Amino acid sequence: MKKFEGMSDEKLAMLYVKGDNSAFDELLDRTQQKLFTYIMFMVHDHDVADDIFQETFVKVITKLQHGEYEDSGKFMFWITRIAHNCIMDWYRHVQSRHISEPNADNNLQNLQNASVIDTYRESELINEQVMTDVRRIMESLPASQREVVYMRFYQQLSFKEISELTGVSINTSLGRMRYALLNMRRMAKQYNIELALQA
Repeated sequence: MKKFEGMSDEKLAMLYVKGDNSAFDELLDRTQQKLFTYIMFMVHDHDVADDIFQETFVKVITKLQHGEYEDSGKFMFWITRIAHNCIMDWYRHVQSRHISEPNADNNLQNLQNASVIDTYRESELINEQVMTDVRRIMESLPASQREVVYMRFYQQLSFKEISELTGVSINTSLGRMRYALLNMRRMAKQYNIELALQA
């Protein structure tokens, strides 16, 4: 909406707290795609991602209405933390029912990395295949490792931010990244997958 142009997410959140519902609509418009992509990446199931997304925003609304948000300049960070907690609750629920099958139809094509696109079609095809292979390998990682790789490389968060979002120490975040990279290299070697991008 034009009336909110140039206004920060944090300012919109505070306007909503004061009773301006259209400020929340604007917040939702600004954040929903990025947040849904993160959730989808973690759960590999569109219906589950929808449920978690809705649950996240119900919690966001409740927390805002109860004054549990302070304008810290990191609204997106704050709602991603809430989404992370909802995802972890879902994983615990799934594990308690002994169901851990990801949706095989999910290929995460909505995650694009523009930096790999080359002007030469041959290099472009090779790079597309490399990125597809990287995503496939990432999907095979345990959830905690997949999450830290996604946050670091796709959301470009620092390890300090990752540790705050996931509620673990920086050392644990670094350890998860280390094991994720080791596992990805092992899987690439095992399946003879070339992970080098063409210049």
